[in-house]
Amino acid sequence: MSAVAEVPPPVEPSEAEALDAYSHAVIAVAERVGPSVASLRVMRRVRGGQVPSGAGSAVALTPDGFLLTNAHVVGRSVTGGRATFADGHEARFEVVGRDSLSDLAVLRASGEALMPATLGDAERLRVGQLVVAIGNPHGLGGSVTAGVVSALGRSLPARSRRAGRIIDNVIQTDAALNPGNSGGALADSRGRVVGINTAVAGVGLGLAVPINGTTQQVVAQLMRDGRVRRAYIGVAGGPRPVPPQARATAGSATCVEVVEVVDGSPAARGGL
Repeated sequence: MSAVAEVPPPVEPSEAEALDAYSHAVIAVAERVGPSVASLRVMRRVRGGQVPSGAGSAVALTPDGFLLTNAHVVGRSVTGGRATFADGHEARFEVVGRDSLSDLAVLRASGEALMPATLGDAERLRVGQLVVAIGNPHGLGGSVTAGVVSALGRSLPARSRRAGRIIDNVIQTDAALNPGNSGGALADSRGRVVGINTAVAGVGLGLAVPINGTTQQVVAQLMRDGRVRRAYIGVAGGPRPVPPQARATAGSATCVEVVEVVDGSPAARGGL
């Protein structure tokens, strides 16, 4: 009778071995960016006091209390509220400035020093790149979802009381976004905030305002002046290559294709 070789027991992998590279990346981003994301309870002033007006998320910009969120989170009549951070501490905040045409607003929180997020550059993103959304959906603070950049160069209409504008180069992602995620961080795999989550366009279709040179100028003006002054044409467009046969005449290999003209804008009045 032949001896049967004993089968060794299965080796239990350690926790570190069980986590794949994707999980490690998402965990690293959550641990780096999570402490910089606040859950907002927005209050609106009425006769006799204040009443809750909504909720959302915000990203800490500086240690001394500046926060970045969406303009639609704080609305037009909100003057302040309370921000809750991942470590549990709360702080009152006031609205420093808001800009409906970029859907960005800057807040100032009082109290303890904040852990500011590192800002990235959305212009360096590529379709298919990993992104992580951190925010406060349905009041559940510190929620993390991950996905990829589904598309770049999207356009998002925005309006103020007297004007309309198209936010260009909006980031489209399949990272799950829900009500309350607005104003939260969209970060790349290195933990750099490359967008501010702003809208849910459908199942598996979220949109984020990009962090780039233009939006950083908007943020700087809101921090300094509380408002943004701008001139605009009123078109939505995207970069396109010039056909080879026309490059010599145009003197350029790229151009801007006009995708949409905003009604009532200078472009529309000029007949573009």
